Amino acid sequence: MRDDQYPPLPPLSVGPAGKCPRCGQGSIFKSFITLKERCDVCDLDLTFADAADGPAFFVMLIASVPVLGFVLWMILGVGASYWLTALITLPLLIVLCILPLRPIKGWLVASQYYHKAEQGKLDTQE
Repeated sequence: MRDDQYPPLPPLSVGPAGKCPRCGQGSIFKSFITLKERCDVCDLDLTFADAADGPAFFVMLIASVPVLGFVLWMILGVGASYWLTALITLPLLIVLCILPLRPIKGWLVASQYYHKAEQGKLDTQE
């Protein structure tokens, strides 16, 4: 089937679930955050997708604010030692950084497909 035979699927409905951005059925991941080359259901070529550092940037941005607030509260509000704060904060930071990586990468890949994002090209015609 061609792309125009599939209804457009919103990136927030298929991306975080790791579903194909064209058919909404097949999975786009072959491991935790490694993309497949093709969708198993509609045979969409997924090599167009290049999320690059986008997922890591968004995860760091989202996770750093609550963790920083927690650290400040532990040290300034409760008066906990630096060692106790680090002991509690490091696992929290690891969990908050690893868990959202896959849904955010799926959302970015689905957004690239939905908005037909491509590599930048220079216009050499005058």
